[in-house]
Amino acid sequence: MRKILVTGGAGNVGSALVEKLLQSPDNMVIIVDNLSTGFLSKLPREKSNSWDFIKADVNNLKAISTIMSSYNFDYVFHFAAVVGVLRTQENPLSVLDDIKGIRNVLDCSRNTSVKRVFFSSSSEVYGEPVSLPQHEHNTPLNSRLPYAVVKNVGESYCRSYYQEHKLNYTIFRFFNTYGPNQSTDFVVARFLAAALKNQDITIYGDGSQTRTFTYVDDTIDTCLKCLYNDLHVNDVINIGNDKLCKVMDLASLIINMTDSKSKIIHLPPLAEGDMTRRQPDNSKMLKVLNRPLITLDDGLKHMIQSKYFLSSIGL
Repeated sequence: MRKILVTGGAGNVGSALVEKLLQSPDNMVIIVDNLSTGFLSKLPREKSNSWDFIKADVNNLKAISTIMSSYNFDYVFHFAAVVGVLRTQENPLSVLDDIKGIRNVLDCSRNTSVKRVFFSSSSEVYGEPVSLPQHEHNTPLNSRLPYAVVKNVGESYCRSYYQEHKLNYTIFRFFNTYGPNQSTDFVVARFLAAALKNQDITIYGDGSQTRTFTYVDDTIDTCLKCLYNDLHVNDVINIGNDKLCKVMDLASLIINMTDSKSKIIHLPPLAEGDMTRRQPDNSKMLKVLNRPLITLDDGLKHMIQSKYFLSSIGL
């Protein structure tokens, strides 16, 4: 039996990870979330002895150390973080406070039975790219935004704990994961919710910013293969689709797919943090998955057909 801790397990990626972990009878999962950006509605639908939820803040050392010493976890997925572009820009001190949680999780992991920590980093660490695609070991990490700084510090902590304490890690740099559990704080869910309600879709700037969008199944399958097959131990891996899409084109695609009457409204560009380009070198990910990635069209169809997503936006 694998005992697995998932912090931030009531969020978008964390809850999807939990759902797939529970498909294996060999896994027992403890979900920890302070519900600042997570929701109880994203927890597993069925009650069982194979999972439990504890409301706690990983930034509180006493709380997380009590949990980790009680269960003696084999693996930890540390996905808890303050997320969302506007939220992280408007609350920089709360973002920086997450450094405590990273240190707490790593300290408790090295003092218990944890074999490997999986750390949720972000494409934000790359900042404005000097070249595309962005490679894990060749691209400078140059963003100065608090959220990106925290993720970069977290990566450095992972490497340092391995160097001094031999605590194994894997760093996931996520690029725009979307899916039915995504909240409308994020672009795909926000655009879809507006289109399905025939409301205006707002875009910061002219919409020429390019992004890549990764359906959640591709993200989670990659994470789990790294766990089950001992892949990318003490390494970093980009997790993202490499197909570029302008934000304006995303809005138009969603309007067409939903046959919506929504209008596209342009707002002033964000002062900072809205990078003009982002695209991963995902060769490691493709080798891990060993299958084609889900297309943006198909991923959007999955969301539109999801009863959970529709109910979460009041439809």
